[in-house]
Amino acid sequence: MKKFTEKLAESISFKLFTIVVLVLLLLIPTAFVKSLIKEREATRNSVIYEISSKWGNQQTVTGPFITVPYYTYYKKDKEVIKQQSFAHFLPEQLNITGNLNPEIRYRGIYKVIVYNSELEIRGNFLAPSFKEWKVRPEDILWDEAYLAMGISDMRGIKDELKINFDNATYDVSPGVPNLDLISKGINSKIKLADKDSFDFNFKLNLNGSEALKFIPIGKTTNVEINSDWNTPSFDGEFLPDPRNVSDSGFQANWQVLQVNRTFPQKWTGSKYNIYDSQFGVKLLFPVDQYLKSFRAAKYAIMFIGLTFVVFFFSEILNKKRIHPIQYLLVGIAICVFYVLLISLAEHFGFATAYIVGGSATIGLITLFSKSVFKSTKLALMLMSILIALYTFLFTILQLQDYSLLLGSLGLFIVLGAIMYLSRKIDWYKPIQRDNNSIE
Repeated sequence: MKKFTEKLAESISFKLFTIVVLVLLLLIPTAFVKSLIKEREATRNSVIYEISSKWGNQQTVTGPFITVPYYTYYKKDKEVIKQQSFAHFLPEQLNITGNLNPEIRYRGIYKVIVYNSELEIRGNFLAPSFKEWKVRPEDILWDEAYLAMGISDMRGIKDELKINFDNATYDVSPGVPNLDLISKGINSKIKLADKDSFDFNFKLNLNGSEALKFIPIGKTTNVEINSDWNTPSFDGEFLPDPRNVSDSGFQANWQVLQVNRTFPQKWTGSKYNIYDSQFGVKLLFPVDQYLKSFRAAKYAIMFIGLTFVVFFFSEILNKKRIHPIQYLLVGIAICVFYVLLISLAEHFGFATAYIVGGSATIGLITLFSKSVFKSTKLALMLMSILIALYTFLFTILQLQDYSLLLGSLGLFIVLGAIMYLSRKIDWYKPIQRDNNSIE
């Protein structure tokens, strides 16, 4: 039995099998690390929600548009039933200009982007017409026509809002009488004189957080936003053109035409979903430490495997016997690196956390390997390889668009190096011991 055990311990195949089992076992703490990162991100998001709910959530501005009630008729059991319906008319021209003034709020170690936006909204409507729907003039309720505007979080409205429509000033009321287009917003009853078009303009002082979006309900919609925030993200169905982003902030202009969207200038009822055409800007922090830490953790198994490969070749080529427990300790040290990374990144930023955590981990493994190999030269060689690996990972995380290309090329080079180093190894020959071997 003793001879069998010694033979098994000296078998290269059994050693490889043991290493593979250890790598698979280390998938468990790696999964815990990923779960920890997600948990910390969820805590951050809850803080964002708490602050945003008091200041103002992401804002989506829709409108304004005109809604005119009218009567329709249908038969039920030979009885004619009259019901009220709504026709919606969108502006011919909608121009929105404004400044976005960001501010960072702190809660413990977490920070949240909030903003105040000062928007000037102006444009014009053509006179509403029911001709194509064949509605009788006496069934149109012109006196109940109203102007409505969608604001996704009403708590963000800061100043008293008054609308200038057709050279008359109107107060606004919260809510909307009809939910065909929007569910939240303001409305104001207006008088529609007998004329071809109506001009409107008003100012909107609006608080929000993280993002400001718009719905292009004008036949021609022009939006111009200026801000001193220098890391914006333009998203939605339409991108600004032109746009200018610099260290001092950004300026973005959108122009959306009726033919660019999926709904017409007027309709009745709730036939169309206008929110499919929204666009706008998000205010992002330059680095999302949780996203980058999670992406880094995805490479944990590769780092563990490559580090074990280095130890394995040192064991084979330099006749340094290494116990499985020592492999396991090195693997756990690599897993701890990711815990250090996320904990330090929350306080000092991702780049600083990576450098500090990586240096500490490389130093720990290097000192441990020196005691294992009994060789300063081998320990320094391992340190050089680990520095190259951690530098390689950091580069991949920075170059997100090219991470797959760079990662595949890196793995190809590593595979080539392994094949080159193993070209003369006799895999059937038992692992040899030397005088400094470790039992």
